[in-house]
Order: sequence, then C-alpha cells, then structure tokens
Amino acid sequence: MKTHQIEIQKFKAATNSSHGTVSFKVDCLLSPRAVPDGLEPASVLTMSEANARVLMALLKKQLADFDGRKARSQR
Repeated sequence: MKTHQIEIQKFKAATNSSHGTVSFKVDCLLSPRAVPDGLEPASVLTMSEANARVLMALLKKQLADFDGRKARSQR
C-alpha cells in the first residue's frame, strides 16, 4: 500500500451525484510518506483552520442537497 502526505491548499468546488457520492475539486500538494516501523500505514490529510472551515461549509451544503432530493416521507 502506498501512503501519502496530502496538504490541501485550496478548495475550489464541491458536487454530489445521484449515486450518493460527493466530489471536491482541490489544489493540493501530494508527497510520498514513509511509514515508521510498528505503525499502521495510512495517508495523512492536512489543512489549515480556514480550509477546514471551508470544508465544513461545503459538506453542509452538499448534505442539504442530498436531503432536498429525498421524498418528504424519508426526511
């Protein structure tokens, strides 16, 4: 398994599909990450507080869009 360090620079857009997936367009830096001995391999996503707030707002919008497509009986 390859592991990476992913640093979000900027969120550009978010969209969702009728299949229940959310996609984000981002500017990011991607570099390989060495896994220290004894630790489980994992990729790491890092971002600033400002980008974390943008991510939260985008997620709330996309989840509201999903809920808007559901029938009233499913809300």
